[in-house]
Amino acid sequence: MPMRILLVEDEMDLARSIQAALEGQGHVVDHCVSGQDGWVLLGSDQAHYDLGILDWMLPELSGLDLCRRTRSRGLALPLLLLTARNETADRVEGLDAGADDYLSKPFAMEELLARVRALQRRQPSYRAPLLEAGCFRLDLAAGQLLVATAAAEVCIELSTKEQQLMSYFLEHPGEVISGSRLRNQLWNLQQDPISNVVAAQVRLLRRKLASHGLASPIETIPSKGYRLNPHAAVLL
Repeated sequence: MPMRILLVEDEMDLARSIQAALEGQGHVVDHCVSGQDGWVLLGSDQAHYDLGILDWMLPELSGLDLCRRTRSRGLALPLLLLTARNETADRVEGLDAGADDYLSKPFAMEELLARVRALQRRQPSYRAPLLEAGCFRLDLAAGQLLVATAAAEVCIELSTKEQQLMSYFLEHPGEVISGSRLRNQLWNLQQDPISNVVAAQVRLLRRKLASHGLASPIETIPSKGYRLNPHAAVLL
């Protein structure tokens, strides 16, 4: 079955060869050259990837750190790490960072394609966590927020970015979180600091909750940021 694959590789000749081989197998491949661009694509609501192929040594954000960040945000797609580092300690570090497989450079394209097929057959080795705080449970594998109200449990389907935002609030319940901290965690680190992307995403999440009859548990703290009240599961 064709997959949508994210390839993050800054060696352009190698990237072109990999992309051509994968597309020859019927897959759709999005390619970028920096780890930071890879992170932005992984977090996009419009892009849902079945597999990530990441080079270890990338500009801006290493493939290893991209693995860690991907897993910390609850994204469960299989990840294949490519690197010229082939010591046992390097392989262990890559797998512990969240990679599902590891391929040392140089490699034969036939082996890469075989590993892609194996990852496609295999259930992802990583299972997204269930985050809980107060009345709220976020099932990152299903993309659902479960809210326990006095009347009933409400189930809300969240977009990728809504999941990422809500998961960060649930990891820090009751804590005041600045807009810049949210921006650095969830968006491009080089983004214009005066951007209103955080306020816009919080507004969208509040609107999603309101569409299911819930008052927002996300409080705005003037001049400081936002805070999740984990016990504020109130029907409108």
